[in-house]
Amino acid sequence: MRQSLQLRMGQQLTMTPQLQQAIRLLQLSTLDLQQEIQEALDSNPLLEVEENEQETFENGLDKPHEQAQATDKSESNTEEQVEPQLSDYEQDTDTALNKETLSDEMAMDVTWDEYISAAPVSSSGPMPEDESVYQGQTTESLQEYLMWQLELTPFSATDRLIALSIVEGVDDSGILTVSCEDILESLNKDNDQDPIELDEVEAVLKRIQLFDPVGIAARSLQECLIVQLNQFSSETPWLEQTKQVIDEHIDLLANRDYRTIMKKTKLKEGELKEVMTLIHSLNPKPAASIVQEEADYVIPDVSVKKVKGRWVVELNPDSMPKIRVNDHYAAMSRSVKSSSDSQFIRSHLQEAKWFIKSLESRNETLLKVTNCIVQQQQAFFEHGPEAMRPMVLNDVAEMVDMHESTISRVTTQKYMHTPRGIYELKYFFSSHVSTENGGECSSTAIRALIKKLIAAENSAKPLSDSKIADVLADQGIKVARRTIAKYRESLAIPPSNQRKSLI
Repeated sequence: MRQSLQLRMGQQLTMTPQLQQAIRLLQLSTLDLQQEIQEALDSNPLLEVEENEQETFENGLDKPHEQAQATDKSESNTEEQVEPQLSDYEQDTDTALNKETLSDEMAMDVTWDEYISAAPVSSSGPMPEDESVYQGQTTESLQEYLMWQLELTPFSATDRLIALSIVEGVDDSGILTVSCEDILESLNKDNDQDPIELDEVEAVLKRIQLFDPVGIAARSLQECLIVQLNQFSSETPWLEQTKQVIDEHIDLLANRDYRTIMKKTKLKEGELKEVMTLIHSLNPKPAASIVQEEADYVIPDVSVKKVKGRWVVELNPDSMPKIRVNDHYAAMSRSVKSSSDSQFIRSHLQEAKWFIKSLESRNETLLKVTNCIVQQQQAFFEHGPEAMRPMVLNDVAEMVDMHESTISRVTTQKYMHTPRGIYELKYFFSSHVSTENGGECSSTAIRALIKKLIAAENSAKPLSDSKIADVLADQGIKVARRTIAKYRESLAIPPSNQRKSLI
């Protein structure tokens, strides 16, 4: 083995801490960014929240150029050594975010056809302009609600123990997850008195099932519906026939096999319709009225509205706190006598300016990309999802002269408030399907067409995936049946046999 020295020349992309910070802030959601800003405020004494909107940061970070100029003027005499380094950082960051500098290894692979959520986060229409804070509502749990009713119900000491065990065995969906036999065994295990009988457990369970909401603590959907039917007046039309269908043919009912149900019950179609009307008045998930899933709230990063015939994009000024450099501490960088104190202030001053610049860069990039999206998807804002144009990340990357991975970061977990609802930015990206005239149709538009066709179908004869494909083909859009099925499933729409209904 021979040892030797070799000289090699090459180029390697090095990400500075400042560039890493800019990229990290770019991909944060608004809620995560708010937390990041708060941590920066807690750790850096030279950063402060802008309280007076009439001062330098009058409009917050949504006017980054004005903010940077004002800050530079106020601190030009105290930061002579910091400014050159910051200017280099600004140039490096702006250059690094364009498409020539970022390597393909940093790109984020995204297959937009696999993006399941084809609906807006909220489509309830415009919200009040001053509604910038979204707060959740806390509710009591199902267990607490049942326990409250249990305390108000007269029970013997033994029956109360049984009732407590039953309530503890009810899950959040309202189903009793333990059998009466298991409850009996558990109660008798440490019972030194007379053993509890199974009939006693069954009797207490029937009382619990009459708690509000009726049908709670049922052991099956079948039992839940029967308990509710037992509360109807005996003179209710079609009550016995409805009990028979649920008790004996629940599986056929789940499969919507109405023809077989009519054959086995000797009911005519009109009579079965009456039975189905009564069944539809029941609540298959009674616990849903008590247990409510906590909603996922989002704060829009940008808003789009039409002004004088043009769609205008604006950053949401309330999406994050407005911050600035504390002028008093910045001026101390030259007045303090201790070199260690001066170095401490200067280092934190530089970090503060880097952080503010990263926020400015994030907002500039977000606004630039959003403007491009709105420009390309104006038909959507005018006519809705059916008019969505096919568009991929690379299309926007070329238009704004940025790397594709930057577009991916800036469109993930960023939301746009539009007159049609709140949408994640990546909702506007989708693949294309060819049309007969040589054009292209967005997969999002096809999903909207499928949803519209199914909404208008005859529930007695719902459209199959093949039929939907034929209807789209008549409109010049060629889509395979399997693709229709995939799009339908992404919309959480069941197949035709499960959509069939007599009423």
